[in-house]
Amino acid sequence: MLHMVEPFDPAEEREVLRRMFVARKEVFVDLLGWDVPVLDERYEVDQFDDEHAVYLVVAGRDGSHLASARLLPTTRPHILADLYGDLCEEDVPRGPDIYEVTRFCLDRRIDAAARRDARDKLIGALAGFGAANDINRYTGVADMGWFQQILAFGWRCRPLGLPRMIDGQMLVALAIEIDEETPRLLAEAGIRTGQPNAEGVSHAA
Repeated sequence: MLHMVEPFDPAEEREVLRRMFVARKEVFVDLLGWDVPVLDERYEVDQFDDEHAVYLVVAGRDGSHLASARLLPTTRPHILADLYGDLCEEDVPRGPDIYEVTRFCLDRRIDAAARRDARDKLIGALAGFGAANDINRYTGVADMGWFQQILAFGWRCRPLGLPRMIDGQMLVALAIEIDEETPRLLAEAGIRTGQPNAEGVSHAA
């Protein structure tokens, strides 16, 4: 089940969002050791989690968090522009048809098969959301290991500059093109996106 959530939506959607913030803390803070804000010792929330963020959440039938991603409009402050702009060889890409993908999160508590299924559904949701909302490019920042995985998903992806060592990690800025060929490219790479149900609304404060 795919949710596009805003926190002041009905109680079920707020609970999906709460579980997503818990999962982000467990992955990015507890597992990966990121130095990012934690609210009430349970929720990973930063300055970009505002009314302009869009959240795609793949949830189980019981509402449990399986996978999620945050999308930020590049016409406003976002991670690449505000924190890692030097990773771009040219100007940071911006525009109403460009969104940044951040906090791509797969839940720690599910097994490998469930993680693969949730990952594929989330990738399909990103492609579908882009196509449905006239978004033709996603940008992002990734370490080299994650960048290699993103490339392997099959969609058209390229670096925006040379990788650089920042705070002990080799990071790269990237752009993913979204067009009518994207579903076919994902399928050819073995991404089983399925057809998740979309519930809720598309923005979150």
